[in-house]
Amino acid sequence: MTLIIVTMLILAYLLIATGHLTGVNKAAIAMFLGTIGWVVYICWGHDFVMSQHPAEYLEWLSGETADSDNIKLFIYDNVFLKYVGKAAAIVLFLLATMSIIELLNNNGCFDFITEWIRTRNSKRLLWTISLATFLLSANLDNLTTTAMMLVIMHRILQNSRQRMYVGSAILIAASCGGCFTVIGDPTGLILWGEGAVTASRFSAYLALPALLAWVVPTIMINRELPDRLDTAWSPSPYRGDDTRLNRWQRFVMLIVGIGGLWFIPTFHNITKLAPFLGALCVLSVLWVVNEAFNRKLIASGQMSQMRIPMSLQYGSLQQVLFVTGIMLGMGVVTETGVWSDVSAWYDHYIHDTWLIGIGAGLLSSIVDTFTIAISHISLYDVGSGDMAVNGTYWKVIAYSTAVGGCLLSVGSVSGLALMRTEHVTLGWYVKHLTPKVLLGWIVGYVVLWLEINLVNF
Repeated sequence: MTLIIVTMLILAYLLIATGHLTGVNKAAIAMFLGTIGWVVYICWGHDFVMSQHPAEYLEWLSGETADSDNIKLFIYDNVFLKYVGKAAAIVLFLLATMSIIELLNNNGCFDFITEWIRTRNSKRLLWTISLATFLLSANLDNLTTTAMMLVIMHRILQNSRQRMYVGSAILIAASCGGCFTVIGDPTGLILWGEGAVTASRFSAYLALPALLAWVVPTIMINRELPDRLDTAWSPSPYRGDDTRLNRWQRFVMLIVGIGGLWFIPTFHNITKLAPFLGALCVLSVLWVVNEAFNRKLIASGQMSQMRIPMSLQYGSLQQVLFVTGIMLGMGVVTETGVWSDVSAWYDHYIHDTWLIGIGAGLLSSIVDTFTIAISHISLYDVGSGDMAVNGTYWKVIAYSTAVGGCLLSVGSVSGLALMRTEHVTLGWYVKHLTPKVLLGWIVGYVVLWLEINLVNF
């Protein structure tokens, strides 16, 4: 049965990697893996439990008969729910941050970004929109940030070829910006929640490599653009469909939303509670502020249904379901003991964290960033050496999978969103973007190696 579950995992990897060809949604594949994997596991639960949890099971029985029902109840209570809890913590955090960005967007709080980048100069527009993406994705979910910035960019640029280049720069900025904080990407959030990294040390090491991995390809993209861009600006900034907030009210909401997310690491360090509670707290405060500022419209019944862009709705739902399925799927594979065998093979034949990181980055570009990241995180427990708290392994995997996923446009859900919204083909991306991203990845990787080795020296 272990062989069957592993075969399902490999097939899921292949289907996820070829999703742009087959048209099968990544989230559907992940959910199928997560559900069927646990069904297979529980059908042969006795063998798995006696292999992985014999002492806990005997203690749980307390003299009762070891029948089929008790095996299933033990798996549900002591094995399955543990992974459901881990997946729920990540999903609740994503839902909170997605809701925060939708509240801010629909109240026109991101109009400041549109005003900031209001120019036809290609250099200024490219750098301001990608810088805004880089900073926002460090605090918000990078998929949601990518989708929102693509919507803003699409309203401004009229030339499809220019949109392809600037959209690719947004994708790179979001991936690099999200990877250097523990709240900007699900991978960092998992590492933080597992106690593998601390927020400050994680950001201190990854900030410069992530910055370089973004700056280097963006410089090269800038050379592909003309000096003047084909832009179109509306007479007044977009302020949402059902809000009449003035500038200071929108600014207050922006500070509450973004500033509140900055406080989450402090909240976690003080309370030791899951980060998603901090995110939900920020969302609740922002919600109250939103209703207070829009109370006249609410009281008069003039509030219309907010028109959130379909790309944002679809992408957010897909991300949540995809993360849920992958985490449940990784959980059932972990319970078979296969990851222990894989890690032992790595230790015997490779035994080099930096080589593993290169392999993980390349696989991320083909399969999926989050899938490969969570697979490599599942290989080891927090221990000593490179796998200690704030160890080299965790930083290398977080950086390599995030940036490596941009080598191909099919390496992440954000990349697929770019392909869908701007009609970017895989062939065009490989020709015009892959070499640029590869150079940025290598430069950042070398800097990360220097940082870690100089500190250890």
